[in-house]
Amino acid sequence: MSEPTVSEVTNRIYASLQSNNADLDLHIATLKAALQREGLKEAVFDPARLVQNNRSGRKLMQSYFRQRGVSVTFSA
Repeated sequence: MSEPTVSEVTNRIYASLQSNNADLDLHIATLKAALQREGLKEAVFDPARLVQNNRSGRKLMQSYFRQRGVSVTFSA
């Protein structure tokens, strides 16, 4: 079985956020490993696909991911 790419894991995180954060911590750990494999320093998310697309929602997401070792930015 091949390892998931950052984009695949990012899509799983969007789905998790839509389903009340189901398995979110597992997906964050997988994302962290995928970022390291691909040599990336941060994950980029599309704010339009977030459940809470406002400043406080984005800051909360960044904080939660940062506590788990993943730096998050948002596309323009």
